[in-house]
Amino acid sequence: MSEHSRRKFIKHLGGTAALIGAGSLAALAHEQDYTHILQPEKRISANDKIRVACVGMGIMGFGDVNTAIKVPGVEFVAAADLYEGHLTRVKEVYGPQVTTVRDYRELLHRKDIDAIIVATPDFWHDTISIAAMEAGKAVYCEKPMVQQIAEGHQVIATQQRTKAVFQVGSQRVSSVALAEARKRYLAGEIGQLNVVEARYDRHNALGAWQYSIPPDANPKTVDFDTYLKDTAKVPFDAKKFFRWRNYQAYGTGAPGDLFVHLISGLHYITGSVGPERVYASGNLVQWKDGRDVPDVIMAIFDYPETATHPAFQMTLRVNFADGSGGGEYTRFIGTDGVLELGGNSFNIKKHKLPEAPGYGGWDTYNTFPAAIQKEFVTQYNKQYGSASSQARVETSSFAAPQGYDDRLDHFHNFFEAMRTGKTVVEDATFGLRAAGPALLTNESYFSKKVLNWDPVQMKIV
Repeated sequence: MSEHSRRKFIKHLGGTAALIGAGSLAALAHEQDYTHILQPEKRISANDKIRVACVGMGIMGFGDVNTAIKVPGVEFVAAADLYEGHLTRVKEVYGPQVTTVRDYRELLHRKDIDAIIVATPDFWHDTISIAAMEAGKAVYCEKPMVQQIAEGHQVIATQQRTKAVFQVGSQRVSSVALAEARKRYLAGEIGQLNVVEARYDRHNALGAWQYSIPPDANPKTVDFDTYLKDTAKVPFDAKKFFRWRNYQAYGTGAPGDLFVHLISGLHYITGSVGPERVYASGNLVQWKDGRDVPDVIMAIFDYPETATHPAFQMTLRVNFADGSGGGEYTRFIGTDGVLELGGNSFNIKKHKLPEAPGYGGWDTYNTFPAAIQKEFVTQYNKQYGSASSQARVETSSFAAPQGYDDRLDHFHNFFEAMRTGKTVVEDATFGLRAAGPALLTNESYFSKKVLNWDPVQMKIV
């Protein structure tokens, strides 16, 4: 990015986030700089106001609402949750005018609600998203889009039939850092991609889903029977409600929580649609708290050759018992260099082969007879002259300005699609192609089998 473009970028950023136009992924692949996809804040008329409701007011619910209402013209009007304390907190934070209900269905037919944010546990995503689209609402659904692959196809079919605006909440695909990384990758800066290494490690209790449980959690304050949906009927258990990610019945484990971010970024940058084989292994090492999912899991994804890229492998890891303190990166390793992505920044390191190969050291030259060595040196100097035998390293980097928020950009894109009819950056098909390999990771782990996947049709082969 030129200094002029960077200044223009920061000017439009307004201290928080830039507005990236919600064009298709294919269109973004050809962007030359950001100056024409960043838009100044528009004046919003009363007719342009978007009223949103959120179903599921836990960590992601409050986070999504806090971000969504930063977008000009967006108003938070209603919330649904099965824990009474969450609804009380909604009114404390956003005001008594916000409608609060336990049953999300009460919100679907209200004409003063334009969009529904789905921020519930994973096993409710499909049910609420489909019902909201059927009711004519736009839907912003948290990741992973679904808990089961079949559910994903139902969400896709509903979106295509209703023509509803539907966006999955893996916000990184709206990041300016990923847009720049995509541009650099497609320009061939790292050569031919041959392997991707990704990890998302944590070493803290909250990061390992040991979420706080309110002291008043009981069958009166939590509608646990409704929460269980179509899963096995069990007695009230506050852990299964507030720490739902720990259980196969309600969540999708580490792959659904964290692999999806890494897969989404890979698919956005490379244009890939998914692997053809998945194999996973792992263990429950540290967090033996009754959970039935591993806290260490690793997977290998085999991506097939396509018209736009050769075959490559992706290795992923999540480690909740990481004594190094945790961390995250995705490393795209090519024939000419490495692009290492972390959050909203990345570095590129290119190792240029020397003009001359050199000799001596760890080389067969030292095994030649003395006379042959002299003859070799004479021929070598004649061929290469003063050309260097030292490799050259070139580095470059990109970082979004301090305070940048890719989730805000993601909501900008969602609401812009509602207002203008533009294509969202992460529709239901993209969502299932990101969630599918994560769900297969779980199935491979528990079945101890290699699974074959059709990334185009999004089906197990």
